[in-house]
Amino acid sequence: MDIKEIQNLIKFVAKSGASEVKLEMDDIKITIKTGSENDTTIVQQMPMQAAPVMHHQMPVQQAGAVQETPIEPTAAVEDSKYITIKSPIIGTFYRKPSPDKPVFVEVGTDIKEGDVLCVIEAMKLFNEIESEITGKIVKVLIDDSSPVEFDQPLFLVDPS
Repeated sequence: MDIKEIQNLIKFVAKSGASEVKLEMDDIKITIKTGSENDTTIVQQMPMQAAPVMHHQMPVQQAGAVQETPIEPTAAVEDSKYITIKSPIIGTFYRKPSPDKPVFVEVGTDIKEGDVLCVIEAMKLFNEIESEITGKIVKVLIDDSSPVEFDQPLFLVDPS
């Protein structure tokens, strides 16, 4: 297995939403862990070969990931009373169930626990993201059809 195949495997695991994958073949062991700041890939060649053991740290990022901009201190104080709804998986964020349908929620929409807020498509599966809280949508933080990472903020909700 060459480095290009390992890199493709890392990208595949990152997109799949899996938190850990272990692959063992005759001459190689690979463990890929995701979901933390320091995503890790460890590749070990078995002793029967003369190849050295590689320990490789590499952050896994989805192509075209949205870069976060620093928030002004006044905005942070204002937003502290709101609850942030975050993405439970990696995928593509959609505000509508299909292109010809209306959006699930708008700014100002009252939501309750169990209401569908959006859909995240991961590996050709469309996952409905439901609210775990009751409140009012204050801000939609992601553009429609944008890639999202695990634990990336999607909505701000006023619980009052």
